[in-house]
Amino acid sequence: MGACLGTNRGRHEHRHSNSRHPGTWKNQTLRKEHPKWRSDVPLTEGQLRSKRDEFWDTAPAFDGRKEIWDALKAAAAALESGDNTLAQAIIDGANISLPQGTMLDCYDELGALYQVPVYCLSPPVNLIRGVTASQSRVEEELVEIKPGDKSFPIKVRLRGEKEIRLKVLPNDSVLNSKRRLEAQESIAVSKQRWFFSGKMMSDSVHLQQYKLEKGYVIQCVITQTVNLH
Repeated sequence: MGACLGTNRGRHEHRHSNSRHPGTWKNQTLRKEHPKWRSDVPLTEGQLRSKRDEFWDTAPAFDGRKEIWDALKAAAAALESGDNTLAQAIIDGANISLPQGTMLDCYDELGALYQVPVYCLSPPVNLIRGVTASQSRVEEELVEIKPGDKSFPIKVRLRGEKEIRLKVLPNDSVLNSKRRLEAQESIAVSKQRWFFSGKMMSDSVHLQQYKLEKGYVIQCVITQTVNLH
């Protein structure tokens, strides 16, 4: 989600790829300037933070090496805080190469491609600042579905091949839809990661923006909490 103002590549569909570094590009130092981009749907600071958390929590589960993802996450945080020297040190320490001088496209020492979405590197130019936690809760207030409401069912695939039907409203956000699933199936919202057409669905986006049609299925990946004690 979002259009990049400084480059033609504002979206990155694949987090990791088996594509190999062609060997003809020269590694560059990390650029100090942050990429500028505009979100299709204006985000609050809390929504941006949630979107980033979703990406970093999920990226290692698909493919790629966890230590590389951890290094990219730490470097992104250092870069946004203005510590370019630390970000570069983290990149160098993990043997990550940057052919374009950004983490939008980078490679590990084995030549595997990793892509960090622009929203993890800088906030959008249309970020909504100063929204309090209480205001955010009001924005995300869950509306009870009543008889006569124009609700519709969506198919959600859970563990294995289990599919359930979930009643939602057209103006429900993905977050509110997750809350409905929590109420129906007792799956905590914090453990749900929703995907449609191979892409992670953003909590702040309304379902109708995904143009779901009859028969389409949403995949719900359920993350597990590991007890270390």
